[in-house]
Order: sequence, then structure tokens, then C-alpha cells
Amino acid sequence: MTAKKPQSMLREASHQIIAGGSAGLVEICLMHPLDVVKTRFQIQRGTSDPTSYKSLGDCFRTVFRNEGIFGFYKGILPPIVAETPKRAVKFFTFEQYKKVLNLTPLSPGVALSVAGLGAGLTEAVVVNPFEVVKVSLQANRDSFKEQPSSFAQARRIINSDGFGLKGLNKGLTSTLGRHGVFNMIYFGFYFNVKDAIPTNPNPTLEFMRKFTIGLVSGTISSCVNIPFDVAKSRIQGPQPVPGEIKYRTCFQTMGLVYREEGYLALYKGLVPKIMRLGPGGAVMLLVYEYVSGWLQRNW
Repeated sequence: MTAKKPQSMLREASHQIIAGGSAGLVEICLMHPLDVVKTRFQIQRGTSDPTSYKSLGDCFRTVFRNEGIFGFYKGILPPIVAETPKRAVKFFTFEQYKKVLNLTPLSPGVALSVAGLGAGLTEAVVVNPFEVVKVSLQANRDSFKEQPSSFAQARRIINSDGFGLKGLNKGLTSTLGRHGVFNMIYFGFYFNVKDAIPTNPNPTLEFMRKFTIGLVSGTISSCVNIPFDVAKSRIQGPQPVPGEIKYRTCFQTMGLVYREEGYLALYKGLVPKIMRLGPGGAVMLLVYEYVSGWLQRNW
């Protein structure tokens, strides 16, 4: 009996890691162009910025005209390289935190949200170096052929600023806030609402039920956490004056953006973010659930 238990736990962990990695890979391949557009909006500094995009459509047209179709896939390698371990960590740690919290006096609904918070904070630590490289590449407006590779950009950052909070881990507090808040709402809302709404015997309607709940979950989470996302993009992106660091810490950056550009500036990139993480959040949860279910039945 004791010999079988570790094997069963290992198999369960493998299911969670493989399903989580698959979910992340599918989501990033489908939604990355919207992430590029979101980052471009977040790093521009008001209408005084000469390279400012006038609208979402203007951003899509300008990127396509000046940088080509591959301009929408700038910085995709870091998230692809990071996505499998990142989402694997996210879903695996969520399941582990959920098990531990089920032993506490917390209500099941609150436990799901706290487990999501823990999973998001863990995920943020893993992904932040990749985010620094990704944002620096996405901010580059040169044509796709002229920009440095992801590995060359990572070496440049390391050689210039090192591995610490000024280099490859720049903006860590903002990333912790972004992922922690997002996943707290994302997992808490999805699983609480999914359990409250009865399942449908029709496979198509059941798929739509889950997709709709995931879509709403991703949308609400995006609306709440975007100020952290804007702060992260400002800190990790190019500074307004080369050689002078203007955006230093998470809340200092939020305060600075609010004073100089107004509170709406803290919601820059919200539309492409929702367009990406609304359906993207639904895709991730559905891929995770279906891959996990397939693995449980077949392995």
C-alpha cells in the first residue's frame, strides 16, 4: 500500500504539470499579438509621445505597416519558453495550495481564492525574468528582422544590469501584484461560479457553460489587476530619458502615472488585455480541464 501512494501522487502531479503546460502553450500561441498591442499602449506616455497610437485600430495598422505580420509576434519566444513551466507551476501549485487550505477553517470559496493568490505569487517569481526580456523586445519598434534575438536581449540585460532588481528581475513587485491579484480572482470566481451553476448533459452546452464562466473570470481579473500591469510595463520597458530611471517601484510608478497622466492612464491597454485574457483565460482553463481529464482516463 505504501509503495503505491507515492506513485499515485507522482502521476497526479504529472497530470497537473502536463495539463497546465499544454494550457499555457495553446493560449500564448493564439493570443500573443494582443499582448504586443497591450504593451505598446501601456508604455506610451500620453498624447505628447510622438510615437503615440491614436486607437486600437491605428496600433494594429501601424505595427503591420511598419513591422510586418511578424511584428505582432515580437517577444514570443520568452513566453513560449516560459509558458510550459509557468502554467505548469500555476496549476500545480494551485492544486497543492488548495489541498493544504482545505485543512484550514477557511470556507471552500475563500480557500479557492487564497490558493489562486498563492499560485499567482509563485508563478510571478518564475516568469518575471522572461517578462523583462519580452517587454524590452515588444517595445522595440524596428522591423522584425532588425531586432535582436531573445537570447541576445537577455545577455544584453544581464551584462548591463545583472540578475537583480535592476536587471533581469526588474519590476518583480509589480509582477507579483499582477499575477497574485489576477489569479486570486481568476480561480476563485471560476470554480465558485462553475460549482454554483448546474452542469449540462449536452456536451456543446456544457463546453459553452465553462467557456462563458472562464471568459467572465478572465475579464474581471484583467480589469482589477491592470494598474499593476501598467506599472510593470513602465518599469520593465524603456525609460523616457535614456540613462535616467524614472519608474522604480510598483506603487511609486502607479502614483507617478496617476499624477502626470490621470487615473485612466492606469488602465491603458485594457481593451487588448481583455481581448486577450478574456477568451485566453477561458481557453486555458478548458484546455487544462480537458487535457487533465484525458490524462486521468488514459494514463
